[in-house]
Amino acid sequence: MNLKKHENNRVLSLTILVIGIFVLFLSVVISIRFGAANLTYHDVIKAIFEYDQENSAHVIVRELRLPRAIAAICVGAALAISGAIMQGMTRNPLASPSIMGVTSGASFTIAIALALVPGISYLGMMTFSFIGAGFGAILVFGISSFSKGGITPVKLALAGSAITSLLSSLSTAIGLKFDIAKDISFWFSGGVSSVQPQHVYFALPFILIGLILAILLSRSISILSLGEDVAKGLGQNIGLVKFMGTIVVLLLTGAAVSIAGMIGFVGLVIPHITRFLVGTDYRWIIPYSAVLGGILLIVADIIGRMVNAPFETPVGAITAIIGVPFFLYLARKEGRGL
Repeated sequence: MNLKKHENNRVLSLTILVIGIFVLFLSVVISIRFGAANLTYHDVIKAIFEYDQENSAHVIVRELRLPRAIAAICVGAALAISGAIMQGMTRNPLASPSIMGVTSGASFTIAIALALVPGISYLGMMTFSFIGAGFGAILVFGISSFSKGGITPVKLALAGSAITSLLSSLSTAIGLKFDIAKDISFWFSGGVSSVQPQHVYFALPFILIGLILAILLSRSISILSLGEDVAKGLGQNIGLVKFMGTIVVLLLTGAAVSIAGMIGFVGLVIPHITRFLVGTDYRWIIPYSAVLGGILLIVADIIGRMVNAPFETPVGAITAIIGVPFFLYLARKEGRGL
């Protein structure tokens, strides 16, 4: 009976995942369809599968809108997987790249790069982004560990908020001092409107490596999410799993910030929705988070273009509208941990 129930759950999970992938593809088509230039759905589909450089509609789709849609999927998937891994490793429902100082750290070092290394290559920007992601995380966990009573979910969230404010202020000061405030404002607002094909080409390998490592670690993270004592009892190498999980988070978040800047709350909201749909097995949570994170960000990008057309609302503002109430609900729920 239990075996049959398990098989039914597996079939249901696979079915929902296939539906999610279809919705993701449909969202890409809709995203490419909307814009300043008037295109038909026939133009979009034809340009995706057949590229004619003499056709202006095909050039718009392939050079502008398709890279933007792919970037939105990559960033959404990367942030969602990062949040899922952070929540699983720390058993902290408030953990996410934006709340734990990872994205603000990446943006801070990007500001330093823009100020001190004019004309820096995109690969160089990604390197600074990775370093900053690690720097922000170290600051947040370091401050939380020195507090009385040890680390709790709310203390991590408070430390993350403080570090995010500090690094954002320092980034603003750097922007004013070196006259690069306009460039830095892009990283603060968060969005994929300025994405170029080369951005996707450079970042995609890092995101794919992060995704593959996350899938390979998924079973270990499922065990670790049950508690360190249980994981040790099952023969888990906790130090190695945490180290590899941290590497995955830094890879994914660093690449995401280098593409789209600071986009918050994707890594907070999506893992909770995913666990509601498929339970606590990270072998399902990782791929589901990737698909749902991609859908959320690409839909947010579409909404951002429609809210105040022909002007664009930053994607980060759209995700914040969804994420802030969710964060406040979770913070209140976990407040007893103070």
